[in-house]
Amino acid sequence: MLVFLTFVIAFVLGYFYGHNIRPNNRLREAIREVREKCMAALEEGNRGVYKTFVTEDNKSSELVAEVKELAVTQQGQVKVQYLNAYYKNPEFRNKKGEALLKEVQALLGDYLPMNEIEWYEKNERHENIKKYMNDLTLKHHNHLL
Repeated sequence: MLVFLTFVIAFVLGYFYGHNIRPNNRLREAIREVREKCMAALEEGNRGVYKTFVTEDNKSSELVAEVKELAVTQQGQVKVQYLNAYYKNPEFRNKKGEALLKEVQALLGDYLPMNEIEWYEKNERHENIKKYMNDLTLKHHNHLL
């Protein structure tokens, strides 16, 4: 009888652990990861695209550089970090990766005119992320208790 009672108690505790405690720990971890990713997306700065033409030895190509805003001066200049760049005419220059980014920074400098950068629209995206985070908290709050 004692062995049977031990099996019943072990079964009930195992069921409770497997269906209530363990899934909630997984859910908490998943929600924490999603929150971290959402916060990182909200904290990223303004990003945009800067386009210009580069001419050398009677050859020219359009240079497209993706930039991130670091600071804005009073004169309307933006200190930028170059994230990505490419030439529309690949035969113009064949550098890639870090070498191209260094070349672009040497060519264009650290400051660009604010009105010549096409900024990505982020207000709608940020509102959607905030709404999603609030929905995530409200919907899954009951599961975490």
